[in-house]
Amino acid sequence: MSQPAHQSRETQEPETPHLDFQGTTPYEDYVRADVLTHLQHTLSEDPGEMVFLVTTQVMELWFTVVVHEWETAARALREDRVPVAIDALKRSVRELEALNASWQPLAQLTPAQFNSYRSALGEGSGFQSAMYRRMEFLLGEKSASMLVPHRGAPRVHAELEKALHEPCLYDEVLRLLGRRGHPVPDAVLRRDVSRRYEPSDEVEAVWTALYAGDQTDELLRLGEALTDVAELVWRWRNDHLLATRRAMGAKAGTGGSAGVAWLEKRAQKNVFPELWTARSHV
Repeated sequence: MSQPAHQSRETQEPETPHLDFQGTTPYEDYVRADVLTHLQHTLSEDPGEMVFLVTTQVMELWFTVVVHEWETAARALREDRVPVAIDALKRSVRELEALNASWQPLAQLTPAQFNSYRSALGEGSGFQSAMYRRMEFLLGEKSASMLVPHRGAPRVHAELEKALHEPCLYDEVLRLLGRRGHPVPDAVLRRDVSRRYEPSDEVEAVWTALYAGDQTDELLRLGEALTDVAELVWRWRNDHLLATRRAMGAKAGTGGSAGVAWLEKRAQKNVFPELWTARSHV
């Protein structure tokens, strides 16, 4: 008597996946894992340097993803596709959470542990990261002087110069508000976008009215998505500050920066500032 079909299937050996490829595996062709896992070239004998190097490289990959999301959101806002922009911002929130978690392997460094390979960094410093600079530019933290470290890398310099002269994410938000009939001042809409965004009382009033109005308005949902982003940027800056303070105290930072003093100043600033101050008036 033959076994039922379902019982026969249960007793069969599981199928063997395809293992024989002519060249590299399709996974390798897509992910380039062999490239990624051979980019680590430590310069000291300290085993902790590998953790520092890999963590920094992972941060760079997250910067790249976040820049992609914010550029997607900015483009969608230019095209009046607010739901697409909100989706991109929400994805970036999850990515920022993962980025911020990257501090955890470094957050417990003692000064002696950091000093054991700090000299390998030479004049290297995180503020020299071109992709992080593009993140900052998209947040409205513009500064032409930050292009200077990249003059020796023409492609990177050109990408940063382009980003410097393009509207930041918040510029696109305010232009959208203006197109929707909200009284955003011409001085804000026509500002020099290559300069740092400065808060406006009139923009604060626009957000105050939105937050006091229809709670189902998609512009309010956009404001909340931006606030989620701003909160995680603030947490990133503070986690950076705490990790640095723990590892090196008040000593000067690598690359000639002021170290903790510079990070403390950065941690005090909010991006999309009127989204925070407007809440006091609702």
